[in-house]
Amino acid sequence: MTIRLPLLALLTALCPLAAPPAAAQTALTLTGTCERLVIGGQDLSASCRGTLMNTVARSRTSFGFASSEGQSLTFSGTGAQQERTEESDPLQPINLVSPGRSGPEGVVQTPTPAVGSCRFSTPGAGKTAITCEASAGGKDYAGTFVTDAKPAESAQKP
Repeated sequence: MTIRLPLLALLTALCPLAAPPAAAQTALTLTGTCERLVIGGQDLSASCRGTLMNTVARSRTSFGFASSEGQSLTFSGTGAQQERTEESDPLQPINLVSPGRSGPEGVVQTPTPAVGSCRFSTPGAGKTAITCEASAGGKDYAGTFVTDAKPAESAQKP
């Protein structure tokens, strides 16, 4: 199997094998197409933005989706628990979802314990899909984002 170098770099960034130092935080903003966004059972796919935020802080990996209607959804799990379902298909267990809404005070998030996972695949040449699904409090949460495997911005904070 051949993996192109830019895709390998992206998957490496999305799938840390070892946790970064305790004080380090890495954030990537990926550009592409948001194909699906469901927050608490409400389908917001039509208003989902074309960016996905991936952060790694301490041992947690998070994927943040946003809608143009001021709503957001973050899936989060412990990166050290990643599994590989196939050679190119890592699976990130999710144990927390954080739906959010923009308001006068800024973005107000409601972190909720959840059961789910995020999967990264390579559906086409140079494309990577990030698909997250979770259940929390009897409600469904989902997000699917397809990127061309080129991060728009990269930031490392001490």
